[in-house]
Amino acid sequence: MNLRNRRNRPAAEVHTAALNDIMFFLMLFFLLASAVSNPQVVKLLLPKSSAGEQSVAKKTMTISITPDLVYHVDKQAVPLESLESYIQSNMATGEELTIMLYADSTVPIQHVISVMDVANRLKVKMVLATEPKKD
Repeated sequence: MNLRNRRNRPAAEVHTAALNDIMFFLMLFFLLASAVSNPQVVKLLLPKSSAGEQSVAKKTMTISITPDLVYHVDKQAVPLESLESYIQSNMATGEELTIMLYADSTVPIQHVISVMDVANRLKVKMVLATEPKKD
């Protein structure tokens, strides 16, 4: 029978303070990796052309709506009735146009929708500009 004193035996300890940090970094890595990967992307092998690359220059146009309901296209005042013809005259053939819409927060939504309707009729992409929220 082994009747040695247990006080003299070294105690076995496992230090787990570093494991919390490692688990946190692993969780952070997988969260960031899952946000970057896009599972809805379809990979295609596109055919090659002897004509070379054709680059389509992207053109942007800014439309601003002031609180007193004045429409500005690239800093030039334009009435709403002639907005469609003005955009159409400034569109170059073959260029992809994107409209940046800056509307004051006090502007009624109907005025924003009317500009969006003009863009939809002309089949132009539109982006509604916002200001980042301050904490």
